[in-house]
Amino acid sequence: MRIFQAMRAKSMRVMLLALFLCVIPASSWAGVFISVGFAPPPLPVMVMADQPPCPTAGWIWTPGYWAYGPGGYYWVPGTWVPAPEPGFYWTPGYWGWSAGLYVWHPGYWGPHVGYYGGVNYGFGYFGIGFVGGVWHGGVFAYNTAVVRVNTTIVHNVYVDRTVIVKNTVAVNSRVAYSGGPGGINHQPTPEERAAVNDHHYAASATQTQHETAAMHNTNNYASHNGGHPSNLATERPVGGNANTNRAVNYNSSKSNSGNAPKTYNSSHSNTGNAPAPRTYNASHSNTSNAPAHPAGGQAAHEPPPQQHESHQPPPRGEEHEHR
Repeated sequence: MRIFQAMRAKSMRVMLLALFLCVIPASSWAGVFISVGFAPPPLPVMVMADQPPCPTAGWIWTPGYWAYGPGGYYWVPGTWVPAPEPGFYWTPGYWGWSAGLYVWHPGYWGPHVGYYGGVNYGFGYFGIGFVGGVWHGGVFAYNTAVVRVNTTIVHNVYVDRTVIVKNTVAVNSRVAYSGGPGGINHQPTPEERAAVNDHHYAASATQTQHETAAMHNTNNYASHNGGHPSNLATERPVGGNANTNRAVNYNSSKSNSGNAPKTYNSSHSNTGNAPAPRTYNASHSNTSNAPAHPAGGQAAHEPPPQQHESHQPPPRGEEHEHR
């Protein structure tokens, strides 16, 4: 009898997942569908000094997140990546909750930032939209109130601190998932719903390689670091091609390790090695040069989920391939 009840419960869960798949936005239908029976760890606490400065103009910040691999949840460091084309923004992936499972919704590129569960990833992604910068005439201008840039290379900057409050869903929250017990409660705004109909690109090959490299690093797994990864962010994607990986690695134990990207962590902010961003205030004349934010908010969290490889998670998680 117990076996029958267990089989029936599993069948019901599969049916609910099937129904859930029917309502997932088209932008999420890519790669491998991953569901897990337990919640991701809280997001690491990150402050401005933990973000490496943008290394070159036109690159967009993609926040760090908890992915799921063979050893459970692992941290994918935040990093700067080139946009697939001018005018496109990154909508982060996020963990949602349905039918008693935590389900990963991959991130994507599009002309507007869509729904990412209200998760406060920080650095421009406070739960609604992106306020770390805006495209204007094919050029990306950076809001240095919430993101860091290398001002010896990047000169298109402005300051707007008001967007932090306007776009924050979960104030000071480190919760990494939307819905379910203890999850963030945020329903899509009209602008976020409209973004579903935009033309989208899945995560780039460089982003996928970055995630794969993180998956193969034992130190990134929550089971190893207790939910406190040391490598919070990188200046450039790890595991990418030569054009995006020409940087020096700095960490607490070694100051030079070849051509790997520069990394930042909670115990060593590397602020001495990174150029400080140019600062402005409301009275600075250059603030008038900041482009206006488009409707819907292309839009910042001082504290702080894309296309996945086919993982084989432990028995507690499930993986569903879909098209």
